[in-house]
Amino acid sequence: MNTSAVAKLLGVSPSTIQRWVKQANLQMERTELGHYQFSDESIEILKDIKDQLNNGVLLQDLKIKGRKPRKATVIGGSTEMALGPLVRRMDEFDQKLERKADEVVAYQILQHRREIDELQNEIDVLKNLIISMQEAAAEREKETTEVKTELSSSLSPLRKFKKKNIISSFFGF
Repeated sequence: MNTSAVAKLLGVSPSTIQRWVKQANLQMERTELGHYQFSDESIEILKDIKDQLNNGVLLQDLKIKGRKPRKATVIGGSTEMALGPLVRRMDEFDQKLERKADEVVAYQILQHRREIDELQNEIDVLKNLIISMQEAAAEREKETTEVKTELSSSLSPLRKFKKKNIISSFFGF
């Protein structure tokens, strides 16, 4: 019988049964999955524990009748056979995890590639903008130089004329 069935039989909760087993240090048989498996003898011991507790005996002061050292046994096949499917499932899980990690890395690489392409496009746009600004600046500088040349050439005869006027005014020509 399992823990739930024994609990129903005794009219207590399954956690109470588990607590009694631990407090009384009873060595119960276990299934492959580690659940308690109760025999008729262990059910009788639990009934006796329940009767003692109902009569006011504290859980620490229980006297267990017919208690003899028992060893826990695993019901079923060998442990290697039980571990085989577990190891296989762990290997499958590792493979799935590795595959998922590879997918995540591939996605991240793709995202980074897109970002690099976008940055490259921005660099090209900025490069073209700088070139056009340099060309415009060179053109303005050329225009400014031409204007300065024109102004300086038009101002030269006036300067000579002014110099003559100043000199003439001194000497009275």
